[in-house]
Amino acid sequence: MTERHDATMTASRRGVLLGAGALGAGAALTACGGKSESPAPPTSQAESAAPSAGASASQEVKVADVPVGGGLILKDAKIVVTQPQAGQFHAFSAVCTHKGCTVATVADGQIDCPCHGSRFNVTDGAVVKGPAAQPLPSKTVTVDGDVLTVS
Repeated sequence: MTERHDATMTASRRGVLLGAGALGAGAALTACGGKSESPAPPTSQAESAAPSAGASASQEVKVADVPVGGGLILKDAKIVVTQPQAGQFHAFSAVCTHKGCTVATVADGQIDCPCHGSRFNVTDGAVVKGPAAQPLPSKTVTVDGDVLTVS
């Protein structure tokens, strides 16, 4: 039996191999380049039981639910409320300015994004650690007795 090496077959094999390699590379790039949020790790902060009313609606939070030195993430409303010192409240968008993931924890004076490691200051929303380059947009917080209203 004689093996036959035809130029057409060689080119065809080469084409198939190159095509398969390109397809594999394309799949790898798609998997790495998509905008996806990894599930948020469990947090020690209480989470709001308020139904999702959209990011523009006012949200009410009990003062007691926002720990001193920490914060509360309202996932449905995409808001984070912080209390750096007793009686000092701030609120920000909970959407990371890097790739749009929702922040996951508030601890040690920082608001942490689980997707790429960005960290923000609990007092002013400023970037403490990138890759985010812009601060978290601030929200207005008003205190009425034991209730905070964030808008």
